[in-house]
Amino acid sequence: MSVINLERLSEYVEVPERARLLLEKPEKEMSLRLSVRTGPDQMLITDVFVVYYNTARGAAKGGIRMAPDVSLEETRRLAELMVWKTALTHIPFGGGKSGICLDPDQLDSFQKSVVMQEYVHILKEDLLAGAYIPAPDMGTGPREMAIIFGELHIPQVATGKPPSVGGLPGREEATGRGVYTCARLGAEQLLKKPLAELSVAIQGFGNVATHSALFLAGAGARVVAVSGRRGGLYNSQRIDVPQTIHTYFAQGKSFDGLPGDAISNEELLTLPVDILIPAAAGGVITEEVAGRLRCRLIVEGANDPVTAEADQVIAEAGIADVPDILASAGGVIASYIEWRDAKSGSLTSEAEVYEFIDQIAERGFEEVKATAEAKGVDWRTASHLLALNEVLTSMRERAWI
Repeated sequence: MSVINLERLSEYVEVPERARLLLEKPEKEMSLRLSVRTGPDQMLITDVFVVYYNTARGAAKGGIRMAPDVSLEETRRLAELMVWKTALTHIPFGGGKSGICLDPDQLDSFQKSVVMQEYVHILKEDLLAGAYIPAPDMGTGPREMAIIFGELHIPQVATGKPPSVGGLPGREEATGRGVYTCARLGAEQLLKKPLAELSVAIQGFGNVATHSALFLAGAGARVVAVSGRRGGLYNSQRIDVPQTIHTYFAQGKSFDGLPGDAISNEELLTLPVDILIPAAAGGVITEEVAGRLRCRLIVEGANDPVTAEADQVIAEAGIADVPDILASAGGVIASYIEWRDAKSGSLTSEAEVYEFIDQIAERGFEEVKATAEAKGVDWRTASHLLALNEVLTSMRERAWI
C-alpha cells in the first residue's frame, strides 16, 4: 500500500492520470544477491534490495538499512517516504532506499566492512553516476559511508560520512535536531506552552532518539521515559539524559541501575505525557495502541511509526501529530548540505547546520499548519498535499506529465 492516499488527495489537488501511473509504483527496483568471502573457508551470502521510487525532483536519496528482516516491500515503502520527505522540505532529491538482509549485531568489524565493499561493487555504476546517493539508516552509520567513499573516492557519492573524511559537522545529530525543533514548535504553537513546562517520552535509544533527548533536555523539557530494544526506563520526575545515555551504552545497551522503573516499549507509548516521540521502528502506533494514548502531541522521529488505521483514532482523540516526513527530515536536510559542500568544496560549521535545519523545519511546520487549517484536514494529509504538489510541479516541468 502506498504511503500517500492519492484518491483522497485528489479531492484537494488535480492529479493527472499519467502522474497516478508514475506514482503508484517505483521507477526501479533491484533484488540483488550479495556474496562475499569473510574468511579462508567462510562465505556470506544474502539479499540486497534497492529501490528508486521517484526521481522527478533529483537523484534517488535514501539510507542503507541493514536488518535481518528487511524486505523489498519495506524498502519500497521507505523509498517512497523519502520522495515526500525531500519534496516537503524543498530539498532537490528524489526518493530511494537500500536494504541489506543481515543482522549487524552478528557481524564483526571486518565482516561488516567487506559486506559494504561488496555492496559498492554490485551498485558501482549507479553510485558513480550519482543516480543513487546513500546515507546511514538502521544498522549502518558514518563508518559504512566512509567505506563507500573509500571504494570510489568521490566525496559526494554518499552522505553521513565522518567529518574526518569529508562528512558534515552535526550530521550525526541532524535528525534529532529536526525532531527537537518540531517538538519545540509544536509545544509553543499547538500546546501553547514552552518545552520547559512539558513532559516527554521517547521510544527508541539509537541515534535519532538519543540526540532528540539531548536537545530536548538541553531546552529544559522534562524527559521522563526512554526505551531501547530490550525495554525502557520511566522516571516520573525527570531522567538525567546525559548520564542515562552514558550508562546505557557503557552497560551494553541496558538501563539497569538507573533511577526509575523498568517499562516495555509498548507501555512507554501509553504513558501520561505531554509529548510522545516514537523514534524507533515503524508501525508501532497501531489502531489499538492509538486508542490508549494519553499524550497531547506526537512528533514522529521514526519513519512510518503510525499505521493508517491509527491516524483516524488519533485525529478523533484531538491529539496533534507532526508527521514523519516533516519531523524526521533533519537527516536529509543535513545530507543535502554535505552533498552540496562536497560538490562545491565549501565548508559548513555545526552551528550553521543546526541553523539551516531549524529554518527548513520552521518553514515546513508553518506551511503544514497553514494548509491543515485552510483545507480542514489533519497534519499528515496537509503534509502529503504539499509534498505531492511539489512532485507534480517537477513532473510537469520535466514534461513527464
